[in-house]
Amino acid sequence: MASETVQDVVEIWTDGGCRPNPGPGGWGAILKFKGAERELSGGEKDTTNNRMELTAAAEALVALKKPCKVRLHTDSQYLRDGITRWHVGWVRKNWRNAAGDPVKNMDLWRRILEAAKPHEVDWVWVRGHSGDVMNERADVLATEARIKIERG
Repeated sequence: MASETVQDVVEIWTDGGCRPNPGPGGWGAILKFKGAERELSGGEKDTTNNRMELTAAAEALVALKKPCKVRLHTDSQYLRDGITRWHVGWVRKNWRNAAGDPVKNMDLWRRILEAAKPHEVDWVWVRGHSGDVMNERADVLATEARIKIERG
């Protein structure tokens, strides 16, 4: 994607979490394109950090209305490694991991893969809570969504 200008790429930042883990969780995503921004968030009563990280990415990709070049920023190594390294082996092994067990969160991995199909996605890992302003905003969205779920 190096040859595209910044305006040609949809920038997405995602985050998810829960407290305790497992427990009530929230996810957040920010989509930015040509100066316009859109924030998405949601949550679940009984979930895990990993499920919320995956949900944030899936929801952000599903929100795109047409095929795009995407740079998706995540602080989840689980998400980044799963989508860039592990999923090919999982699919080849009929959604079994290296130990032969069913892949955890298979429903969400499949959803992300399907949602990513029409797009050219560059998966970028960022260190969480390290001062990346957009990652921090995604974290705030996820936290607010979790708190809303907790309060009912």
